[in-house]
Amino acid sequence: MKRIGTVVLRYVLIHIKSPARLLDLFFWPVMELFVWGFFSLYLAKLDLGIAGRLTLTLVNALVFWDILYRSQQSLSLAFMEELWTRNVVNLLISPLRHVEWVLGAYIYGLIKTGIIVGLLLGLATLFYAFSVGALGFYLIPMSFNLLLFGYGVGLFTTGLLLRWGHAAEALIWAIPFLIQPFSAIFYPLSVYPGWLKPLVLLLPSTHVMESMRGLIDTGTYD
Repeated sequence: MKRIGTVVLRYVLIHIKSPARLLDLFFWPVMELFVWGFFSLYLAKLDLGIAGRLTLTLVNALVFWDILYRSQQSLSLAFMEELWTRNVVNLLISPLRHVEWVLGAYIYGLIKTGIIVGLLLGLATLFYAFSVGALGFYLIPMSFNLLLFGYGVGLFTTGLLLRWGHAAEALIWAIPFLIQPFSAIFYPLSVYPGWLKPLVLLLPSTHVMESMRGLIDTGTYD
């Protein structure tokens, strides 16, 4: 446990001591929230009859997407940090076991994701009258599902880094956004053509997003 804690502390200190990393940590998710949040307010002014649900759905979708994306990024970027500082060899020859590094990176990712999601929920409540209680108890299992999926994707992209090094660096950002269009995040499953739906349903994120929409639209969890 002490070695795992040391891994967590290392990555936390890297962020705390780097203003650029702190800015990057908060800047992009906050800007995404503002873009989609104000867009949803614009739709509300059009009086489409579904404005309230649409705003709630878009903000929830953005927060859920950020859980998946940030958990994936936290693991992959933690390993990228070791590549950038040429510290991989030191990790391999240290008493630190592979599973301890992974667990440390997971805990660091949980802390990082929790801070970002907490900030987004606070801003959404302030600017868009968002209520975190709209999903009730189901918010917990759905968030946990996305967190685990993000960790799985992060482990995969980290494996690509181990295999190809810096040549695979772009894939850290590309693979999550390859998943995004097929996760039914900002639109329902019904928009996909019939031949594509079975493939879309293979992604855990699709089921979370559809369940979220079901809770908001009908109050039922599927």
